[in-house]
Amino acid sequence: MLDLKAVVADYEGVERKLARRGEAAVAALAPVKPLAARRRELNVLIEKQKKQQGDASGRIRELMKTDKAAGEKARVELRALGDAVKASETELAEVEAKILALLLLVPNPPQDAVPAGADEHGNVQVSAWGEKQPYSFRPKPHWELGEALGILEWPQAAKLSGSRFTISKGVGARLERALTSFFIDVHTSRGYLEVLPPYLVSAETMTGTGQLPKFEEDLFKTQGETPLYLIPTAEVPVTNMHRDEIFDAGALPVSYCAFSPCFRAEAGAAGRDTRGLMRQHQFHKVELVKFASAESSDAEHQKMLDDACEVLRRLGLHHRVVLLCTGDMGFSSSKTFDIEVWCPGQEAYREISSVSNCQDFQARRIRVRYRGADGKPRLCHTLNGSGVAVGRTVVAILEQYQQADGTVLVPEALRPYMGGLTRIVPQRFPRGVER
Repeated sequence: MLDLKAVVADYEGVERKLARRGEAAVAALAPVKPLAARRRELNVLIEKQKKQQGDASGRIRELMKTDKAAGEKARVELRALGDAVKASETELAEVEAKILALLLLVPNPPQDAVPAGADEHGNVQVSAWGEKQPYSFRPKPHWELGEALGILEWPQAAKLSGSRFTISKGVGARLERALTSFFIDVHTSRGYLEVLPPYLVSAETMTGTGQLPKFEEDLFKTQGETPLYLIPTAEVPVTNMHRDEIFDAGALPVSYCAFSPCFRAEAGAAGRDTRGLMRQHQFHKVELVKFASAESSDAEHQKMLDDACEVLRRLGLHHRVVLLCTGDMGFSSSKTFDIEVWCPGQEAYREISSVSNCQDFQARRIRVRYRGADGKPRLCHTLNGSGVAVGRTVVAILEQYQQADGTVLVPEALRPYMGGLTRIVPQRFPRGVER
């Protein structure tokens, strides 16, 4: 969330920064302008009224010595002035509450280093690792490979839950489990503390990281007087773990990694990625979350990006890193790198991780701070990134490691987690006949 004081003090300056995101961001801020003006008026009025109170109190003391009747009359006027102050303060509180509610809908302004652009076509490639492997055959997409190998099942999943769900079977299920353990082991060896968070959280927790109120249509929630929300990413509970806390000086950065299932309604994804594992209502992911000082967050952002890339390097998966433009960034982010893995069966790079620096945008919502060198509390900077999406890594392995005979090689780094298995071959499982 934006700083209320900064918005009121320099509305035009904040507006200019938001304009780099596009007209929608400016429009989200627009209703704040008249309220900010009224807030300034009320602050001036209250200061004036309180000065009048002070002056009146002094006069009353003098009048009570010389003219009690006049003094009593002045007391009545003072009480009326006190009521006026209370009314002004009540209105000020209401105005500030309205501003804060509106600011929850305003995105984070992009950093100056973020390139301008309307959509993904404005993103800029900053690095690449590995190369596109040549094939002597037409590489297949993962949904064809998964079906042929018998390890990915969509019709049965649809029977259970509808579209955008998948059942992984046999080696397919073990592959997801192996990748999860592999990711966690790599990240904990690089300084991250593993946590296993709740998968259901409160509305306050969702608001803390920016999912609410802006993106409620993308969330699943329980019924009842106080509903809980299924998390769309472990970023939500892990970032909120330190809500209303102050870190001691020198404690930062604090780094966490967390495995979780993720649940997303994909409300705006009609017709997109309807086949395969790319856009599911339920999927698995290992998330990286950091709390950093304002001075170190840029460096920690680069380190987190390298940590996410490291698991792909160890798996031997060709990928590239792109810096997202202003029109393609997430709501809470001030700067985001996407890691895109090459999928030869689709002839496309597909996102496998987004690594974002939110600066103090989330920290202001959840009130998480640290003590600076002067001992005064300052807002933390929060960072998050996939480390990485498990299902999309399955996609990349199936497509990049596929062989001419339809089998798939297991990446060498993953073999110890797969019981020494070196190759995925077609599996056969019992199946009944539909009546």
